[in-house]
Amino acid sequence: MPDLYVIGDSTVEDNTPPFRGWGWALREMVSEDVRVFNHAVSGRSTKSFLQEGRFEAVKAAMQPGDVLLIQFGHNDEKDDEERHTDPATSFMANLNVFCDGAISCGAAPVLITPVCRRFFVGHTSLLYTHGEYAAAVRRLAAMRCLPLCDLKAMSRRLYLELGEDKTAELFVRIPRGVHPDFPDGHDDMTHFNEEGARRIARLIAEWMQGDERFRALIRP
Repeated sequence: MPDLYVIGDSTVEDNTPPFRGWGWALREMVSEDVRVFNHAVSGRSTKSFLQEGRFEAVKAAMQPGDVLLIQFGHNDEKDDEERHTDPATSFMANLNVFCDGAISCGAAPVLITPVCRRFFVGHTSLLYTHGEYAAAVRRLAAMRCLPLCDLKAMSRRLYLELGEDKTAELFVRIPRGVHPDFPDGHDDMTHFNEEGARRIARLIAEWMQGDERFRALIRP
């Protein structure tokens, strides 16, 4: 059975509780003999992930038939020189490096749009986030005829179905005086708790079940 490799940022990585990424939760949803290797790291963009040499370890491990799940964008849109990429040029070029690397190993790359942030306007509407970066992922998938998991669209739809209060329960929220790292409390708009990571991973698992190329990787 193929292995699943995952690369991305803090919304994907295993992380330390109370923070969890969907790559951590995906292990609960794959078939019994499928292994998930989550190489996602907090704070990384496509640029910094490559410049730090992190993709080299992934390429060295992937085998023919494996699957590489790729989700970036949250940090590519940051302004600092170490991470910023242009959605129309360097961001797509870096994604191409990941896709080409997987294909050279005989693995199948899957492009994933960045998961939606929790930016409600009122109680029933969400701000659009990651606009040009999500569009770039969709464009590249169409140009190269690669599998696309539109997690931004799926997560946005989930949040709107749940509403503002129920959506907030999927994210890290720490009361004042409870956590030493957040003495004044913390209400996160981006990072998931365990339940949130599971809900997002379930969206990806459902998408994979709907594609005959990946259906066998997910538990029935």
